[in-house]
Formats: sequence, C-alpha cells, structure tokens
Amino acid sequence: MSRMRQLEIRTRRMVDDSLAGAYHSVFKGRGMDFAEVREYSPGDEVRTIDWNVTARAGKTFVKKYTEERELTIFLLVDISASGNFGTGGRPKRDFAAELASLLAFSAIRNSDKVGLLLFTDRVERFLPPKRGRRHVMRVVRDVLCFEPHGVRTDTIKALDSANRILHRRAIVFLISDFAARGDSPAARAQLRRALRQTTLRHDVIAVQVEDPRERELPNVGIVALEDAESGEIVELDTGSAEVRRRFAAVARERGAHLVSDCRAEGVDTLQLRTDQPYLPALRRLFKQREHRRA
Repeated sequence: MSRMRQLEIRTRRMVDDSLAGAYHSVFKGRGMDFAEVREYSPGDEVRTIDWNVTARAGKTFVKKYTEERELTIFLLVDISASGNFGTGGRPKRDFAAELASLLAFSAIRNSDKVGLLLFTDRVERFLPPKRGRRHVMRVVRDVLCFEPHGVRTDTIKALDSANRILHRRAIVFLISDFAARGDSPAARAQLRRALRQTTLRHDVIAVQVEDPRERELPNVGIVALEDAESGEIVELDTGSAEVRRRFAAVARERGAHLVSDCRAEGVDTLQLRTDQPYLPALRRLFKQREHRRA
C-alpha cells in the first residue's frame, strides 16, 4: 500500500504539472457528438445547417457539436521473468508500473476508461476498462504486485487476446522489454502479423523498457549471464573490447528492427531506459502525434 500510494502521488503530480494538456491534445476522442442547434451566424459552415429546424422555425439554424470523449486506454503489460531484472535497484517491472500509473491517471483525469491485460506466455490478469481512481489503483496494484504463473513471454498471444477481448476501439499501450521476441525473420514476421491485425481496430503504441546493462556491458572480466525466462547460462569475457562491442551492436540492431517493424505496421514506438527519465520522451511522442493530427 505504501508503494502504491507513493506511486500515485508521484505520477499524479506529473500528470497535473506536465502531461495533462499533452494527453488531451493527442487523444481527443473518436469524433463529434451532436449537442444542440443555434441560430445561424455569419461564418458558420453551410454543411452544419439543420434544414428540418430551419424549415419549421422560418430562420436558419445550425447544428452545434461537442467533442466525443468516450475513449479507452488499454494497458498491455509484460510481467514475465525478464522484467525482474534491474541494475541500480530499479527492476524493469517497477519502471513499467510507474509508466502505466502515469498513463492511467492521465486517462481518468480526462474521463477516459482504463483497462489492463497482464501477460507472460499466457494471459495472467484482465481488468475490463472502467473509470475512477479506485479502479486505477487496482490497475497499479496488479502491475506492481501480481504474481504470474508463467515466466516466458508471448507477445503474439497477448495481442491476439486483446483483439478478442476489446470490442470497441482503444488506445493500446504495449509495454514490454521485447526481450524474448527473437530477431529471426520468422519471429519478426509473426510480430508484424499480430501488430497488423491489432491496428486494424485499435491505435497501438509499443513501449520498450530496457535496463542499461542490456545495451552495454561493463568491463568486469568473465561473467555468467542467465536468461531469466529460459534458464540458459552464457559466459562472456567482458574484458574483451570486441565482446563488448559486439554485444552493444546486437542490442542496437534488435532495437532498430523493433522500431522498423512497428513503423511498417503503423505503430508508434517509445524506447525507454530505466536509468533515464521517461517523461520528456513521452511528451515528444505526444507532440509528434499531435502534429500528425493537425
């Protein structure tokens, strides 16, 4: 409860101080809702004239619309074993929980619904989209504390499950380290297929969460690295400059492939590191999306 409360205070402050306006500008709703009619004023568009009311009243009236705010933010969060990794005392899962909390509080501040699907190689937890602080606190609690049954990751299954569960259009934030997706042509094609199907109905944003040690190795001699999901152990000589260079190159290539695959399917990507602030990157993404809508 203490961790949840601290997270609520921290993220709500960021929403109020920095993110609320950007969120509203980007996620404006699905359309316009009819509100009322009013008498025509010079400059009003002819296509907004309500001809039935005009004929009855003998004066010209136009339809007035308000923005339709019925939006759903759906958080698709990876809680597989690799998320427990973290240097500097901050596991990737805690980082993902803070990001999910920020997005959830931004949503309810704008009267949007928030839903959650936690996944490993199976669906671990599903919370239907709802409004309200009480519901958001439940979302935050589950992202922080839910104990999964699986240890591996199956992003394809998670996206397919979301497609079956969500009956109305949603903004889907896919939050994962994408560590187990594989970088073979076949694995990349499967991910693209799942993303393509999801974007037919929903607006998808892929958020990759990484620890700095997944991008670069320190020079500490021979180390044994264990894959948290498969249990495989590999020994590397980090004292070798070539080993460190190759490790970093493979990580960069994997990240670049994720971005290009997502972009090809019309999915925005956000690549975040646990040792860096995420708010500036999130605001840049929102601004880019706002410019595209303008």
